[in-house]
Amino acid sequence: MTEQSQFNEMYGPDGAVRPGYAAFHEWIQTASRELIDSRKLEAEHFFRRIGITFNVYGDVQGAERLIPFDIIPRVLTTSEWDLLSRGLEQRTKALNAFIGDVYGAREIVRAGLVPEDLIFQNPAFQPEMVGVRPAGDIFVHIAGIDVVRVDAETFYVLEDNARTPSGVSYMLENREAMMRLLPDVFHQHRVLPVDDYPDALLATLRSVAPKTATRDPTVVLLTPGAFNSAYYEHSFLADKMGVELVEGSDLFVRGGIVYMRTTQGPRRVDVIYRRIDDEFLDPLAFNPTSLLGVPGLMSAYKAGNVTIANAVGTGVCDDKAIYSYMPEIVKFYLGEEPILKNVPTWRCREADSLKYVLANIDKLVVKEVNGSGGYGMLVGPHATREQCDAFRAKLRDSPAGFIAQPTLSLSTVPCFVESGVAPRHVDLRPFVLSGADRVRCVPGGLTRVAMKEGSLVVNSSQGGGTKDTWVVEV
Repeated sequence: MTEQSQFNEMYGPDGAVRPGYAAFHEWIQTASRELIDSRKLEAEHFFRRIGITFNVYGDVQGAERLIPFDIIPRVLTTSEWDLLSRGLEQRTKALNAFIGDVYGAREIVRAGLVPEDLIFQNPAFQPEMVGVRPAGDIFVHIAGIDVVRVDAETFYVLEDNARTPSGVSYMLENREAMMRLLPDVFHQHRVLPVDDYPDALLATLRSVAPKTATRDPTVVLLTPGAFNSAYYEHSFLADKMGVELVEGSDLFVRGGIVYMRTTQGPRRVDVIYRRIDDEFLDPLAFNPTSLLGVPGLMSAYKAGNVTIANAVGTGVCDDKAIYSYMPEIVKFYLGEEPILKNVPTWRCREADSLKYVLANIDKLVVKEVNGSGGYGMLVGPHATREQCDAFRAKLRDSPAGFIAQPTLSLSTVPCFVESGVAPRHVDLRPFVLSGADRVRCVPGGLTRVAMKEGSLVVNSSQGGGTKDTWVVEV
């Protein structure tokens, strides 16, 4: 797609305001620059006061940062959300089935649909999980599936986040900020709520408690500690759910049971919502030098005495090479056509694809299969000749480590910038909760914005910002 064909989510080609945006468009037209600037300043004070900051690992400044917040919401209609939520539910069910098969019979490998080496050589594959069946056969309890839009009817899944997806605290605090900053405008819309997410998350976690748990299972949130870049979210969610925020030293295993240390003595733990990577969860099973995890946790987990959410080893489907097989994965396990499309993907491990990518690298986005956060990638149309040549060398040296995709013309939404209102590219991270009883999709999600003009990189570590996401009845 060309720059001229970029889909503007607020305005049609003729300048007409799209459904859902009418009231906010009117506010933009009448609000003074002084009012807008004061609301932006209030938003900054709000986020700074509540402490919602993040760290960038390796940043020489070492300072905590505020993620830029834009006060123009991203609006989706209920009919658009219905399509998205059905696609998200379908995809999450397929991810759970795939992970269960990866650590089970591996029928999809025997069927010749996914190469065996993509699984066994995947850094996130955990042999410890072979043969393990978690409660309810749910592996991915919380999924963050990144979606982009290219026109009025087409959404693409950009990547799946099944390990420890983050960002939901920003979704909730963005909504709180909008209700405080622009209450009159907010109440002119029939916006579906997101503030019940913590209750839905807690219900999801309780539904997958082990059979040995009591009627009122104990849920904890396991954090690496205050120096982790997402610690605010950990403490925020624990507080909103009314569960204990714990570190590895607060837990211990005795007789195959996980206990939490309390002032009243040991208390059994039934469900652990972990925000620690697999490698650090249990020094007896993984990294022996880890001080973040709980010795013996995996033995208790494999015995069925505790549920870990998300399950160990779920990162195997976060791999971008596995992502390229998702259409086949959906069809294989569910017998359905995918509702949400994948971005067309060239697997550089395949000779013909590698040849095409090397010849057209200046037109493509090239990504490391295990990369994240906007790092380890090349956006060909925005890269220099030297950068393209450097990536060609990487591809020739290790083709299996990369995939390539066309440079989609992501949809834009209006943002307040220094020069006024201007379009910026966005993506969307909806959050999907899978429990033993049902799958829940919070209406909306976290909209991330590429604040730099022309940029396609929305990650906060690369200068991206966020918006509130409204799902409205029109």
